[in-house]
Amino acid sequence: MPNLEATHPHEELTEITIAQLQAKMQSGEETAKSLVEKYLDRIRTIDPQISSVIELNPDAHIIALNLDRERKEGNLRGPLHGIPVLIKDNIDTHDKMHTTAGSLALLEAPTPAQDAFIVQLLRNAGAVIIGKTNLSEWANFRSTKSISGWSGRGGQTNNPYILDRNPCGSSSGTGAAISANLAAVGVGTETNGSIICPSLKCGLVGIKPTLGLVSRSGIIPIAHTQDTAGPMTRTVTDAAILLGALVGNDPADPITAHSISGHTDYTQFLNADGLNGARIGIARQFFGDNEQVNALLESHLQLLVNAGATLIDVTFTIPDNFWDDEHEVLLCEFKADLNQYLAARHAPYKNLAEVIQFNEDNKDREMPLFEQELFQQAQQKADLQNDAYRQALHRLKLATQEQGIDAIMANHNLNAIVSLSGGGTWSLSAIAGYPHITVPAGFSEGLPIGLGFFGRAFSEPQLIKYAYAFEL
Repeated sequence: MPNLEATHPHEELTEITIAQLQAKMQSGEETAKSLVEKYLDRIRTIDPQISSVIELNPDAHIIALNLDRERKEGNLRGPLHGIPVLIKDNIDTHDKMHTTAGSLALLEAPTPAQDAFIVQLLRNAGAVIIGKTNLSEWANFRSTKSISGWSGRGGQTNNPYILDRNPCGSSSGTGAAISANLAAVGVGTETNGSIICPSLKCGLVGIKPTLGLVSRSGIIPIAHTQDTAGPMTRTVTDAAILLGALVGNDPADPITAHSISGHTDYTQFLNADGLNGARIGIARQFFGDNEQVNALLESHLQLLVNAGATLIDVTFTIPDNFWDDEHEVLLCEFKADLNQYLAARHAPYKNLAEVIQFNEDNKDREMPLFEQELFQQAQQKADLQNDAYRQALHRLKLATQEQGIDAIMANHNLNAIVSLSGGGTWSLSAIAGYPHITVPAGFSEGLPIGLGFFGRAFSEPQLIKYAYAFEL
């Protein structure tokens, strides 16, 4: 639990779970309205220290009152009914809140014509979206020297555990806010590490789903071959609940036809004995050289063994051109995908070139700390039919899927792979488009670390089972 300064209001909400909140509403001790008021009070009191919430939903009380009326009438929508949620400020909402990706260039843009598909699903599930969270501007894809958690609109988000450290990114605000108990659960997005990194740095469970399980429509993009939204919560159980609410087939995002491989209730896979008989690959090449962290990891691996798992050391081969290829793919897709989003949004700045010019014209507000090298590099790229992009994308998928995660798991007959949650492991999963779950695994120098579970496409049920058994 973060060690923030001063006394906080409503301490009873600290580390509280969805199930516990539902029990309080069911007993009449709380209502959706009272929970919204309490979380907003915590935001007003605590968030000045961490700057995680970029905007509050002025309609949250009305939404909560309507959900309370439904409850009184005996109409419960599910486990998220009346639960206060925060979402990242690159997810469209058709309401009184802005959607800006942290950029001042979109502050005066028209309200999105409709909610992002995942927002529709959250509302249908009865969640109360109480606000939006800050992020690394443009989801951390503007500069090679960017600062995680900083945006022109929201300033710098701080890590609740050590306030002069950043919370990683780009879902910085969601990570910091949920860690500080400013909402029950939160939604982040990831292209490469942007759910996993802030989750591990803020002591949370984070799930980066398989590409195609969760809709991308209505989310300000970086790269369509890697982008996804996912849960950021304090427990595996809450993450499983939230993931179930986010899964669905969106006609506006054809890749979600694959979501039929998913489930709407991932809590069925929460099994305390889930590790018994599992064959788990251990990717020690990503452990690093911190002796304290490695000793802690070894103790966690022993817990897996004690729970009945068989551990097999595995090693990934990273091609020489791997990171250059990803850079090429992200630059090309960013230009194409952002231009498409901005045109559909009818934003005042209609394409990447115009956003670049806005930043130049507003350097004092948008570029006081770093510039926009990635924007400028992306602007120089050709369309997505060019050979350099297509070949780089092919090599990446081959290296991470057929010759990477799939090959390692098949060759060793594995059920999952485990390592320190870090850049190497989350990048493999992100580029492959495969799932990754990070679970809190102790502390190093005052900041949380995480143990990562990853595997084949649509293996969320297995990963949730193993993560839950480890968490216990």
